[in-house]
Amino acid sequence: MRFTILLLTLLFLGMSEPSAVAGIKPKQIALKNGITLFIIEHHTLPIVSVELLMPVGSIHDPTGRSGVASMTASLLDEGTKNRTSKQISEEVDYIGAGLGASADLESTAVSLRVLKKDIEKGFNLLSDIVLYPSFETKEFERVRQLVLGSIHSEKDSPGVIADRAFNKIVFGSHPYANPVIGTEETVTQMTQADLISFYQTRYLPKGSFFSIVGDVTEKEAVRLVEKYFAKWGDRSKGAPKTASVPKPVSQPRKTELIQKDLTQTTVLMGHLGIRRNHSDFYPIAVMNYILGGGGFSSRLLTHIRDNKGLVYSVYSAFSPYRQEGSFEITLQTKASNTNEAIAAVQEEIALIRKTGVTETELAEAKAYMIGSFPLRLETTTKLSKLLSSVGFHELGLAYFDDYPKYIEKVTQESILKAAQTYLSPDQISLVVVGNLEAAKIKVLP
Repeated sequence: MRFTILLLTLLFLGMSEPSAVAGIKPKQIALKNGITLFIIEHHTLPIVSVELLMPVGSIHDPTGRSGVASMTASLLDEGTKNRTSKQISEEVDYIGAGLGASADLESTAVSLRVLKKDIEKGFNLLSDIVLYPSFETKEFERVRQLVLGSIHSEKDSPGVIADRAFNKIVFGSHPYANPVIGTEETVTQMTQADLISFYQTRYLPKGSFFSIVGDVTEKEAVRLVEKYFAKWGDRSKGAPKTASVPKPVSQPRKTELIQKDLTQTTVLMGHLGIRRNHSDFYPIAVMNYILGGGGFSSRLLTHIRDNKGLVYSVYSAFSPYRQEGSFEITLQTKASNTNEAIAAVQEEIALIRKTGVTETELAEAKAYMIGSFPLRLETTTKLSKLLSSVGFHELGLAYFDDYPKYIEKVTQESILKAAQTYLSPDQISLVVVGNLEAAKIKVLP
């Protein structure tokens, strides 16, 4: 019954759409200042979505200044040398556009969504916030207080607490362990000079990706980028060279118990994972979908929540970056069920490493992953973001054709090998947040 419902759902979503996906042929152009430009013409609606992705994120924060990359991105549209924050907001609203910027661990994205008739105005605004941010004192202090408020509120979130502790264990001193938003101490000590220096040395055209998707021709896209970003050059000349980010290495396994007077326990368990362009990415992705990434159809949810009633929620995930990310399993349960729930997760890991997956599980996973792929491309905004990610991770412009093919090639044998190679029970670290006296946690063997 479940398999029948899945197939009917996928037919509704449009399993015939791989032909539409296969028709996506991005054009790639290398510009003189080091920008890689991707273009997908889509003339159905008079809308253009743009994403500028720069290879600069929180892993590049100066030592002792975590949060600088995030704060720098947050202030881009809060005033420039030509416009105040209010003027930017009013001009964006007037043309009904969307404009914003944010940073994550490895990159900073600046996005624009605009009607075709207002594309010149949109690019004018986009280039203004990227090339001429002012980092004014008033806006800096206002945004700093907002960030500090967010950090303070996160202190009461068991999920955030567990995630921060888990990252510190898995990544050790690597920058991946640092929170993107920063800490109360680092944000308090942050100065405008920190942001200006970071912007001058890190916001560079070389290695950046421009993805333009929508009602625009190749000629128009090239003209717009060259017109509005011709003055974007390398401002880092003469600045001190910054050290490259090291590769993460496996850390000693550890159990960390964090006391919180809660009726529910939050558990994170896992170890170092894989990079995004890993050769075994697709068998790992399908294996993880079956184990715990597939929602209601996953083994962890079906066996541990539905059949045994041990958890409220449970899922697994590989978080791949340009370098090795993490593999983690997250669950929420009653304090009294904590040990039994952890043991049940260990049993599922051991089982998939020993026997792999069934033909039915593999068929269901493939059907969903291939059938739902077009949903990631259903808007120009989604497509521009995915296109930038494809360039950032060096996945190749044939990705839109290759993704379904690579998923289809996954076999029971390749999944068993992936489980035995990339799930390591003897390396699993554990973080528990909750009422420790009630939970009576046992350290992992």
